[in-house]
Amino acid sequence: MPRAKKKEAEAPTGAVAETVQRMPLSQLHPFEGHPFKVLDDDAMAETVDSIRQMGVANPLIVRPDPDGGYEIISGHRRHHAAELAGLDTIPVIVRELDDDAAVIMMVDSNLQRENILPSERAKAYKMKLEALKHQGSRTDLTCEQDAHKLDGKKSRDIIAEQAGTSKDSVRRFIRLTELIPEILDMVDEKKISMTPAVELSYLKPEEQRNFLEAMNYAQAAPSVSQAQRMKKKSQESGCTLEDMCGIMDEMKKDDMGQIAFKTSDLQKFFPKSYTPRQMSDTILRLLEQWQRRRQRDQQR
Repeated sequence: MPRAKKKEAEAPTGAVAETVQRMPLSQLHPFEGHPFKVLDDDAMAETVDSIRQMGVANPLIVRPDPDGGYEIISGHRRHHAAELAGLDTIPVIVRELDDDAAVIMMVDSNLQRENILPSERAKAYKMKLEALKHQGSRTDLTCEQDAHKLDGKKSRDIIAEQAGTSKDSVRRFIRLTELIPEILDMVDEKKISMTPAVELSYLKPEEQRNFLEAMNYAQAAPSVSQAQRMKKKSQESGCTLEDMCGIMDEMKKDDMGQIAFKTSDLQKFFPKSYTPRQMSDTILRLLEQWQRRRQRDQQR
């Protein structure tokens, strides 16, 4: 008995199949406020080489711009690489998206990348948060009136769930957007750690500029406790440059009595079974032997 032919699934009524089309690169421009940096680094060079050999495999997602041309939702790096590779056209899928839906899609498509800078993640989370809240407050969507959406979940909870992180992590990253650009750059460059940076974000912009002077004076990044003290002083009575220099100077004086080594830097000189205490004891013993030898050599 012949096998019954499987019935193909029918497209939902009103659904429009998306088509890939080639579009001149000159008609495409970046998403307004796009927070992700497009750098001419080694990864970009590899992408350019790949495009020269095989073309652009994944089409860009774009939307019509009322002012002319098309706005890139997803594919800013591919677009730049195609320009560097000398292409004239690139495959795209055109979608009709309102501003909020476009922001959410732009953020979600880029957050899948590796090696995202703290500033990029911070700005992206904030943009998505504002878009979700705006969607939640619209009367044409099924939502609560307090700007919550998707079955009563808060916008920050939605971001955390979709990003696979905690809502506290989302909150902390969004706080970074309150930093002045110079300090935010230092976070990207790992000159200031995430936790102190979050505390510094509560300083007023002018106080943050004063902090840069205090940090230069101390020639050191602040600890979490130092950043917390500056935040507390700012909230109580304001934190002056003199206050900050005093706090950073205390750190300098404390550091004068200590020499710190990273355990990871020392482990290569010791057996894997050694504990930090065993490494410390061995280093002190070797230094004592070195000192005795120096004293003997001086007496000769």
